Amino acid sequence: MVQNVAPVVAELEPEDFYLLSGVEQGMRFSEWVQRGKLTEFARLDAEEVDYRIDRTLDRDLIERNTIQYEGYKLTAEGYDVLALHTFAERDSVEGVGAPLGVGKESDVVEVRSYRPLALKFHREGYTNFREVHRGRDYTSDKDHTSWLYTARIAAEREYDALEALYPDVSVPRPVDHNRHAVLMDRMAGVELSKATLETEQAAGVLDLILREVAAAYREGYVHADVSEYNVFVSEDGVTLFDWPQAVPTDHENAREFLDRDVANIVGYFEQKYPGATPGVDPDRIAAAVAEDEFETAAALAD
Repeated sequence: MVQNVAPVVAELEPEDFYLLSGVEQGMRFSEWVQRGKLTEFARLDAEEVDYRIDRTLDRDLIERNTIQYEGYKLTAEGYDVLALHTFAERDSVEGVGAPLGVGKESDVVEVRSYRPLALKFHREGYTNFREVHRGRDYTSDKDHTSWLYTARIAAEREYDALEALYPDVSVPRPVDHNRHAVLMDRMAGVELSKATLETEQAAGVLDLILREVAAAYREGYVHADVSEYNVFVSEDGVTLFDWPQAVPTDHENAREFLDRDVANIVGYFEQKYPGATPGVDPDRIAAAVAEDEFETAAALAD
């Protein structure tokens, strides 16, 4: 967990970070970095490398492999430490607070800064790399792709999308990013999947979500994974989050992803609030979004 490694950052010495960065650099070329390469990658002499390996192994920041050859790779905690260290050096983050969410592909924690913020650590590929590698178009063309690369590219893509969309679309305000981590405003409200709406509210909330989908399309993006799990609902409206898989509207599959997004969110409301969405037509809604003509779902009902 991120909260567990945060105190470790203060314990480490500059040479420990050199060693971790050296392992990180070596993982660009192979899953396990040969012990003999670490003097070059970390720019430390052999005796110093041995000492720093022991220190980082003791803190579970790297793993050792002794099959065929002695090699090392970063753990998720080791990569977290490198990102947290960079944020601290930039004065972007002053401390780590409570967890805000843990999922298959990310961990989100509250952090202390000039205001309460959220820090999202991407985990794409760490636990099930092969499945993610096949499913993400931003890794499928590389012969060797470490989970570090997959998670870092996911974070970069999400940050770029947030920067392009904020503030014209209701998304978290992006603040900073480094490696596999994105720093953003903490969202207010509750996840849509956990919200209980009155029937008369449900139609209005669906319209708010679809208007944000339309606004994103107008700005050149399709979310490509809209569901009840990546929408926050509050008294001020709705917020769409989780954008690493977003594609530009000129992507060859953009319209297919838009159709799927609309069908997913409309289907959720039809199942949970059937009285609020009679006769709603997802195909007509998606077409209206693509043509920048969406107003309300009810206006496009059968």
